[in-house]
Amino acid sequence: MKEAGFYKKLKDNLVKCNLCPNYCVIENANLGSCRTRKNTGGTLYTLNYNRIAALALDPIEKKPLYHFYPGTKILSAGTLGCNLKCSFCQNWHIAQDDADTQEITGERLVDIAIKQESLGIAFTYNEPFIWYEYIYEIAKLCKKKGLKYVLVTNGYVNEEPLNEMLHLIDAMNIDVKGFTGKFYKDICKGILEPVKRTVEKAASQCHIEVTTLVVTDLNDTIDEIRELSLWLSSIDKNIPLHLSRYFPNYKLDNPPTPLNTLKMLYDEAKKHLNYVYLGNVADKDNTTYCPKCKNPLVKRGSNVTVEGIYKGKCKNCSESINIIY
Repeated sequence: MKEAGFYKKLKDNLVKCNLCPNYCVIENANLGSCRTRKNTGGTLYTLNYNRIAALALDPIEKKPLYHFYPGTKILSAGTLGCNLKCSFCQNWHIAQDDADTQEITGERLVDIAIKQESLGIAFTYNEPFIWYEYIYEIAKLCKKKGLKYVLVTNGYVNEEPLNEMLHLIDAMNIDVKGFTGKFYKDICKGILEPVKRTVEKAASQCHIEVTTLVVTDLNDTIDEIRELSLWLSSIDKNIPLHLSRYFPNYKLDNPPTPLNTLKMLYDEAKKHLNYVYLGNVADKDNTTYCPKCKNPLVKRGSNVTVEGIYKGKCKNCSESINIIY
């Protein structure tokens, strides 16, 4: 165990965790809602420091990040726990349940990334911000070794820890799980506004992409996707939006997202954003096209090739392109 950051000691051995908007007040010998931070005698400890539940070398597109070094691979790590309780959780066996873990120091993880010729390290599979002490340490190590540092996150983090981390982050994929307060309250047991704040703040300091899992009958209306797209567009029209197909998982048995629903929502989002992609759909065309002249820029199939960009611009029409490569 390691003492956690971002908490306040209260009377009677109570502690208040300030890492995320849950603001858990934790009694002695109890855990916070994320299951990874424990009050022991009035001191808050992190239980998952150095503990890894999932580790793989993944294509960067699997995060998904389509505009950040396309075609490369990145060492991806996850631990246990989450600070949201999404009924449809896709990685519930580590996020909401217990799983076997292995101890890997930050130095060792960085060495693995270098030996595997990885672009860097991505923290993913569960919520990385509840692993804060470990991932912050590794962020600094990545900078020293010239590795890229990526978070795939639900964005449910308070401003102070986010601000301390942002200058070290190269890219984030942020899950905006729905675009109504009711969806977050009923389905995720959280609040939408802190997630929006994370997106807005991160967009000004690192590369970001946004993912929304389209859940049948819950967040799949044109109005909701229109509002989400307009909000993202007000930040930057070039933020890529990934609309992913839902399949029944964990506690939710709604039917899979109909393909015609996804196509309808894709068409609506494309009215407001330059780059929209569909995820969890077979035989989809996820080529990146120039938003101005429709010239193919990055082709994605069995291989990923960057073909239509030269010095950050479309080779055909010289439009500036929001792709780091």
